[in-house]
Amino acid sequence: MGWETYPLTPDRFEDFSDVINPNRRANHCWCLSQRLSTGDIERLGDGDREQAMRRLCERDHPPGVVTYFDGDPVGWCNIGPRAEMSRLARSRTIRPVDDVPVWSIICIVVRPGHRRQGVTGQLLEGAIDYATSHGAPAVEAYPVDPADRMDTVMAYVGTKPMFERAGFRMIGTTGAVSSRLPRLIMRLDLA
Repeated sequence: MGWETYPLTPDRFEDFSDVINPNRRANHCWCLSQRLSTGDIERLGDGDREQAMRRLCERDHPPGVVTYFDGDPVGWCNIGPRAEMSRLARSRTIRPVDDVPVWSIICIVVRPGHRRQGVTGQLLEGAIDYATSHGAPAVEAYPVDPADRMDTVMAYVGTKPMFERAGFRMIGTTGAVSSRLPRLIMRLDLA
């Protein structure tokens, strides 16, 4: 079987939940932070966040990909057209560098018990393939620098070396700071 990565469609929602919220906590973020405004998320309340994410899975561009190893869901990558991520699209701190309609990676989660086993590389490869299959001209990510740090606001946003291994190059910095660390703008051109 090995590695497989698929878009988060409604039939894969439970697998996604097993990765990001195995205890099914109602007040969990459900990876909505850049796709909905803060006010919209607050209005949803705890119990409706899951339903909001389920609805996003029904769109033409599901909100990301789930990676499996031997049939077991082990990773999640929140990726999609930047224009469809309302909060990111309006961000004053992570501004577009140009007019390229990029797809953005905003969160990566590797399921506990599967870390340091190559999941992230497979996850990024699957996310890039997903973006490519939908005609994305480029994929951007906004990791922290230095390496090996967590962003407590947007879960794990990755590190510069992680994205460099996947072929991304640094094209700038953002006005955002995560856990007091600078955020980078890294891009992989697909077209």
